[in-house]
Amino acid sequence: MRVDTEVLVNELPLVLEQMQSVAVEVTDDDTDSAVPQELRSWLVRLRLLEGVPFANLVADTELLPPESIRWFYLDRRWTDALVQGALSVGTVNSDDRTHLAAQYPAIRDELDQEERNYRRQPGTPRFGGKVEAVSGFILRSQAVSGWPGLHVRAFSVDPAESDDASYPDDDPRRMRLLRLERLAPAVLFCMFDGIPQVVHVEEPRQGVQFGFDMTATGATSRAQLQPRNRNTFKDLPVAPLDVPFRATAGATGVVDIQALERLLKAMPDTGAGDGLDAAEYALQLIRFPYRQVFGDPEDVSIGSVFTATLNYVTYVEATFTTGGGP
Repeated sequence: MRVDTEVLVNELPLVLEQMQSVAVEVTDDDTDSAVPQELRSWLVRLRLLEGVPFANLVADTELLPPESIRWFYLDRRWTDALVQGALSVGTVNSDDRTHLAAQYPAIRDELDQEERNYRRQPGTPRFGGKVEAVSGFILRSQAVSGWPGLHVRAFSVDPAESDDASYPDDDPRRMRLLRLERLAPAVLFCMFDGIPQVVHVEEPRQGVQFGFDMTATGATSRAQLQPRNRNTFKDLPVAPLDVPFRATAGATGVVDIQALERLLKAMPDTGAGDGLDAAEYALQLIRFPYRQVFGDPEDVSIGSVFTATLNYVTYVEATFTTGGGP
């Protein structure tokens, strides 16, 4: 990774000035710190690849085709080199470089700790320790542009599956997000504090949705409804109902509410025996946000996608030695 020193020399003072309002919150002053708070904040964002051109994250559009997700593991040696290159802008002579080399281990430890607190909510306790490994994904999908507030949750162990589980921030199974940002209207960039076992990408929960589940049958699809228990709100252990539609001309696609009520009356636990009012219909028709789970919850860890399948030395030999490359 090459650092353009001329750009850094020209822009670093301006960047430091602008960071006053967005500096990472700390609990003490800079008396015992290796670098000032403002510079530390900027370096943390640099290590999280903020401001890195998209062309340096995805070298070719064919690597991220439409409706795809790509998982990655961040090589900390590259980000360390990036920070060292940025800090070297301030060195003039060999004494400066010697001093920087002596201070860099302390700087790196401070940045490791600040990374974990970069997205911390104000007023909440600071996280201890430091980031050991960073992984993440780049998602290109219409879901990103259609639902800008997508929820992303990563887990170090497989959580118990539940349709209404919200998995709060203090859930010990959840892993910390280091960065979650839309790089483009349809591209989502996410980085985790560690390597997850299971990742959930879910529609936002801000709104309530009503409807049916569409089930594909050959070249066609049909609407189905899974009846719910009116007391527990849980799905009944019965086969889904085929939703009836009006057969009247000009009413194509209009649900036959009365016919649907008669189907539900055959199941006492739905509460349709004495008729369904608007609230009881809402109970049956409400749809939970769709959730895509990455990682087999049974026995296959998503961590396997971060395991290199091609040794670098083998790649160099095949490409540049025996492969006839440049």
